[in-house]
Amino acid sequence: MLRASLIAIALCCGHAAHADVLNLPSQRDASSSTVTLPQRGERMSAVQAQFGTPAKRFAPVGGGKPQHPPITRWDYANFSVFFEREWVIDAVVKDSPAPLRNTEALRSGP
Repeated sequence: MLRASLIAIALCCGHAAHADVLNLPSQRDASSSTVTLPQRGERMSAVQAQFGTPAKRFAPVGGGKPQHPPITRWDYANFSVFFEREWVIDAVVKDSPAPLRNTEALRSGP
């Protein structure tokens, strides 16, 4: 039994270390979007005045409690806008990843 354990340990230690490499896009790559988006805090009426009628409006979800206000989504050709009640809380470009934040801990090296 001891011999089998020693062989197993030797085999595990004999393998070369392997690590995955995480390649982070540069900030220039991450911010290449040229789509103008509504800003946080704008009202629905201002968004519609600036960008026109959305291609699709989704019914509000939530709103059953004060802690869970109604959230509404409007889809335009290149982006979606999310509202809490009547104010913009976020706008997202379709098929575009969110910008990376707090990447310092992901970078290795001295």
